[in-house]
Parts: sequence; structure tokens; C-alpha cells
Amino acid sequence: MRDGAEILVRTCASVQPSEDVVIVTDPERMAIARALADTVRDSGAVASIVLPPERSIDNEEPGPAVAAALAAADVAFLPVSLAMAHTRAVREAIGAGARVLSMTAFTERMMREGGLFTDFRARQPLCQALAARLTAGERLRVTNPAGTDLTMSLRGVTGNSHACLLDDPGFSAVPNIEANCAPAQGTAEGVFVCDGSIPYYGVGPTLEPVTFRIAEGFVTDIEGGDQATFLADLLARQHDPWVYNLAQFALGLNPACTEFTGEMLNDEGVNGTVHIGIGTSANLGGNVSAKTHFDAVNRAPTVWIDEEVVLTAGKFPPEA
Repeated sequence: MRDGAEILVRTCASVQPSEDVVIVTDPERMAIARALADTVRDSGAVASIVLPPERSIDNEEPGPAVAAALAAADVAFLPVSLAMAHTRAVREAIGAGARVLSMTAFTERMMREGGLFTDFRARQPLCQALAARLTAGERLRVTNPAGTDLTMSLRGVTGNSHACLLDDPGFSAVPNIEANCAPAQGTAEGVFVCDGSIPYYGVGPTLEPVTFRIAEGFVTDIEGGDQATFLADLLARQHDPWVYNLAQFALGLNPACTEFTGEMLNDEGVNGTVHIGIGTSANLGGNVSAKTHFDAVNRAPTVWIDEEVVLTAGKFPPEA
């Protein structure tokens, strides 16, 4: 896994000598954490591996001791089984100046092949351009052949370029290159049909489409087969109305991510897809902190920002 660790430490996180680097992990991903720690030490930085208390759901807070470790770090890697990116602990670490790289559900395969082995610098201009369009736009619409037709306001929104490169304090996930935003609160309306993947909670690639009906910025119904029923039941058990918040819109941009594998940060980055995030929006520019956050990805979308088509059936101009 050494080649993958070199990319993560030296290219993605730009770790410098003498920096304090915290690697938050769990027993299932300890081999990945150790590979990262070895490469961090070789770079002249200080590596600490931290194991948080067991958590029960993606984006549950990791506890005060882990939050304190993150807040004191120059760089943080998060190779964890349950997502931690959309937590207050990570938000506060970024506010304290940390560069945070999310590696949720990372596998040893992902350390050796696939999306990590792409040219992030070459893809960064497209990522930044799309983030700028999200910032400048007034309204967004997305459709796809499975039946998606969803609109949202972009007024007052700031687009985020997550090109898996952290030269300054901030956050990115790897290898899912994406441009994203938190839509204007309460404005999303329509239907989003997920015919790709829900890479959270063990759901993975969809066996049959999962339909999210959305009104005034909230999911009002989840329809489909067994996966839809499982997801609806899981959200209902949280007893938190904000877990239904339409928190995110994102475009996947990694040309080396080509198939849905069920690996979260592969599926969200599949080139030419879009995904919505539901739940917490605070780490994306919104103001909602919910008990969880998850994403749903669909295939072959067409996206308009105002009157401009920025993605046509899963292809970006000039590819279209």
C-alpha cells in the first residue's frame, strides 16, 4: 500500500516536516493507518494514530478526546468505517487550521488501484470552474433517464471545489473529486431517483431504483424495494426531523472512478454522476447539524445551472 500512502501524504495532504498529523481509524482499517503513519514519519512529520469510541451511525460525533486531537492537528486523515466528515469535531478542526482528508470506508484495494491513481492537479481546473458556476448561479435543475427531476435555488450559495488536494486549511475527501454546494435552505423541489449507489449504512449499489420525493428542501417519502424500506426505517429511528434535510448537491469528477463498487469515496466520485446529500449541511456551507448524513448517486444526469447545460447525460463539455 506504500504507493497509495505516498499519494495521500505527499500529494493530497501536502504533509510538511515537523507537522503534527493525526490519523483517526478503527481496528478494521489499522493496516491502512499504519501505512499512512509510516509515510508521514518518512516525510519528517509526527504521526499519531487515534481510535475513537465505537459509533453506531455515519457522522455521529467521535467524542471529546478525538475532537481535541483533531483540533490540535496540522493534518488529519480519517480512514474510518463510519463517516466522520460531517461532524462538529471536523468542522472545529478545520476552523483551527487543520487540513482534513476524509477516507471513509477506505479499503486496501483503494490504496493499490483505482481512483487514487489519477492526476488530481489536471482535474482541479474543471472542479474549480464548476464550483464557481454553483456560486454564481441562481437556480439548478437535474434530470436523468430513471425519472429524476429536481430543482433548487443557488442564491447565496458558495460552491466548493474538492479536488482531493489540500494546500491550505480545509477539507476534502479522496478519491471522489467533486464540486458541491449546500443548496439554499428549503428550496429543493421534485424527485431524485437513485439508480447508482447509496454507499452508506451497508446499502451500496442499488438493486432497484430508490426514489426520494422532496418538497421545501426535505425528503418527504422514500420509495423502492428492500433498500428503500431499510433506509426509510433507519432514518425514522433517529427521531430527528433534520435527517431528511436536502443538504448537498455534487458532481462526481474522477475519471479513474468508472464503476459503482459500494466503496463510498469511489461511488461518489464516479465521473459524470451527481449525488445529493441528506442530513447535515454544516460542513458544506449550510447551517444544519443532523444526527447523520448520507449520499445517493444517480447515473447519466443532465444538469442546468440557470440556462446553461453543464452536464449532458453524464458527459461534460466538450465531451458531450
